[in-house]
Amino acid sequence: MTKLFKLLFLMFCLSAWGQNTIQFPLVKNGEIASIHIDKKDAEVVRIASKILANDVKNVSGKTVATHQNKAAYQIIAGTLGKSKVIQQFVKNHNIDVSQIKGKWETYNIQVINNPSKGIKKALVIIGSDRRGTAYGLLEISRMIGMSPWEWWADVNPEKQQELVLNIENKIYGAPSVKYRGIFLNDEDWGLQRWAALNYEPETGDIGPKTYAKVFELLLRLRANTIWPAMHKCTKAFYHYPENKIVADNYAIVIGSSHAEPMLCNINAEWHHETMGDYRYDTNSESIKSLFKKRAKETANFEGIYTVGMRGEHDSPMIVGEDDTDSQVKLLEKVITDQREILKANTKRGVAKPQAFVPYKEVLHYYQSGLDLPEDISLVWTDDNYGYMRQLSNEDEQKRSGGAGVYYHTSYWGRPHDYLWLNSTNPVLMWEEMTKAYEFGSQNIWILNCGDIKPHEYNIELFLDMAWNIDTFKNDDSVKNHHLNWSANAFGKENAKAITNLMFQYNRLAFQRRPEFMAWSSVEPVTKSGETELTQYHYGDEVGKRIQAHQNLISDVNEIQKNIPAYRKDAFYQLIHYPITGASNLNLKWLYSYKNKFVAAQGRQSASDFATKSFDAFKAIQKETDYFNNTLQNGKWKHIMTMAPRHLPVFAEPTATIPLKEKTSILGMALESYQMEVNDAVINSYADVLPVFNAYTKNKYYIDLFLKGKDELEWEAVPKADWIIVSKTSGKLNKNHLEERIWVTIDWDKVPKGENRKEAPLGHDYQLIPPSFKVNSGIDFISKDKKTHIGVSVFNPKLKVLEDYKGFVEDKGFVSINAENFSRKVDGKEAKWTTFNGVGYTGNVSVALPRKAKSEIELEAIKQNSPILEYDFYAFNFGEVDVFLQAIPTHAPNNKTGVRCAIAIDDAEPVIVDFQTFGRSDAWKQNVLKNASVQSVKQIVNTAGKHKLKIWMVDAGVMIDQILIDFGGWKKSYAFPPETKM
Repeated sequence: MTKLFKLLFLMFCLSAWGQNTIQFPLVKNGEIASIHIDKKDAEVVRIASKILANDVKNVSGKTVATHQNKAAYQIIAGTLGKSKVIQQFVKNHNIDVSQIKGKWETYNIQVINNPSKGIKKALVIIGSDRRGTAYGLLEISRMIGMSPWEWWADVNPEKQQELVLNIENKIYGAPSVKYRGIFLNDEDWGLQRWAALNYEPETGDIGPKTYAKVFELLLRLRANTIWPAMHKCTKAFYHYPENKIVADNYAIVIGSSHAEPMLCNINAEWHHETMGDYRYDTNSESIKSLFKKRAKETANFEGIYTVGMRGEHDSPMIVGEDDTDSQVKLLEKVITDQREILKANTKRGVAKPQAFVPYKEVLHYYQSGLDLPEDISLVWTDDNYGYMRQLSNEDEQKRSGGAGVYYHTSYWGRPHDYLWLNSTNPVLMWEEMTKAYEFGSQNIWILNCGDIKPHEYNIELFLDMAWNIDTFKNDDSVKNHHLNWSANAFGKENAKAITNLMFQYNRLAFQRRPEFMAWSSVEPVTKSGETELTQYHYGDEVGKRIQAHQNLISDVNEIQKNIPAYRKDAFYQLIHYPITGASNLNLKWLYSYKNKFVAAQGRQSASDFATKSFDAFKAIQKETDYFNNTLQNGKWKHIMTMAPRHLPVFAEPTATIPLKEKTSILGMALESYQMEVNDAVINSYADVLPVFNAYTKNKYYIDLFLKGKDELEWEAVPKADWIIVSKTSGKLNKNHLEERIWVTIDWDKVPKGENRKEAPLGHDYQLIPPSFKVNSGIDFISKDKKTHIGVSVFNPKLKVLEDYKGFVEDKGFVSINAENFSRKVDGKEAKWTTFNGVGYTGNVSVALPRKAKSEIELEAIKQNSPILEYDFYAFNFGEVDVFLQAIPTHAPNNKTGVRCAIAIDDAEPVIVDFQTFGRSDAWKQNVLKNASVQSVKQIVNTAGKHKLKIWMVDAGVMIDQILIDFGGWKKSYAFPPETKM
């Protein structure tokens, strides 16, 4: 009965869908629809109609007539109050425009049958305003398969001989965010050079021709705002009078960054010789003259005027008195004067919204009581690394000017730049932006996307969220969005593989951005440092990351084979270059770290790692050269620079080469030991593998390497049938200098310890009683030399662990991925859920909803807060350190924290706070690692079963990983792999 009901319901839905949609033949049976607009409508409507006509031709090969009304099938588009044709349609066909009229950027698309003599069908697009109409026309481009990146990333559409649209009578808009756009920033190494030397040499700069292409992209992405490029290498936007005309033609609103008050580019427009010092306390009249000039120049154009003031070159404002009260009062005076200037230079009907960006020291002034008129939008910023610093509280959410967001996916500054590739995790951006929206940032969204390329996907995701946030409610929204994006650009058959590839790319970049792999810093620039990745614990973090990036390169090359020829250039730009660039920058450094590490052990393989490091560097050079000089026959020459600011991370690698041994001998190094096996040392700790644990099923490696230049044969002889070696013999020579073999255990064959109800006690995991430990080994034989490597197995037969599903102590710690809880308990107002696609493991546990009340009293925490519980089994007891790793977000309100509480068993909860302030050393480490790690002391009172509890204190806290350390955790970048049964 249930199946029948579902079938009937599905049939009803399909029937209803069919009844609510009407087919419109754009190109069919030799007939081609025309596009008709009123010549008196806005210029952007004409531009959009021309774009649509070109898109139809690109898809079908057929030329669409524009501005004529003789075709049997017509697209008729216009703006309410501006188009006589649309007004006539509304009147003649009783079209209800009540849901459009007076709305912001809203449009209706519908089909009218036989609207007049000679017209069989009219596809009618009615816009509430000029942008609404333009978006409506370009909605048809989306319907026929055109990507917004058809020019900026050469995404060619799939050719179709016929274009028949299924049109639903539907209202689109109003957008979730009123002003949505991008900031062209740090353009020195890409966009400016490409424009000046390639695309717009007649201007020698980013000028009106370049901006026209940028504005077309924004229209296709349903954006309406830009903060123009503003570095000294680029002349100010208003230096070229035509720029503002082009912007207005495309209906693009001009805004400016926190360092550019009143649409003035201080970098380029302030001249000390003629204008004096740029300080308001001593030279306000000269500064106001510049403000007045810009206000008059832009009076007839849409703009968002940033009020307030910073110093030159994005520095703090210079004031006479060095105290906060004086600085606040002076800033209030600046804003009052700016508003008077705008009031005197505002034309009727031209909106002049104002924005205030509380960024860096300006945030401090705002928090110190700055009196800001409530009609000014508060534009909150992230901390430059993707984490929103602060959002509107309940009172601020009532401001008539609302609030906005300025967000980075590209950044120049301390602790380190990331200007080359897009390495901001899209799921993190989704999490932070939906949070910002929830806390009232709905008026302005600006994305600092650097040179546009290679930030294409995150730009589209950001602007799609700003257009309709309701379609991004769940954690899987980003993956679904990426699947659709990939299908549109590269075909449905490739979408899943590409999306999975990019999610893996983003997971690795989240653990460490490519640009941070040198462990160096900027401001001041430092040399490369020692990596925090361990090379001998936990399976070798360096080696595992090498393998992960080699897999990325292999996967992207494999997928590329399936990409149709007409889409290969797009695939190269959007997928291949970012993947191979990031992976090779990683490999350059990872192999360099390998080189130095193995050279210290005297391995001849150090030369191989040096070669591989240099090969990775050359691969980046080769790919970048192809991007600039071969791709699209040089269309993108100068757009891509592989070494922005020429920082140490981008430099050619150096190498360490060990001296060669006179005679060849077999060298050995075991997992968990920094030093190689030394046969001359009796009872060396470096000749025994870490203990194998029956409950975690470990595997460990042994590196065999050549010391010397002659070929050497080796053989591995396990001394027990339960020891499994991945390879039992081989040769080392100049072409094969080292080999890693893996040791595992056949758990069906290994002897079990005695039957006990509980585990043994004792703090030293290596001193487990013999009844629980089975010892044997492997003999390695080469020439006349035999080396014995000890193998110890912990294999007790404990009834208490039969059918146990929790975590278990291994080598003196318990490691847990936060999403793998044993159970959870919902709170009165909140609950724990999982976000997929972010975090070190690709998942995090997050407490929602974000506006749930914070609980800070211990009794209230225990009674009201949601709980995560993790079962674990300990073989030791005593005081332990519980480490929690969280995503390093900030509290939405600067008066709260980013807190949870933890306890083992029935202990009182201990509150843990991940919040940082300013640019502290803790914050720097957090953003470099995308992790905030805190620890608390707890007591495990007996060996046996226990329970770790985590309570929400502040909603929105995101827990990534957990480590319960009995004293066995060795130094590593990430927590060790899970110790799960």
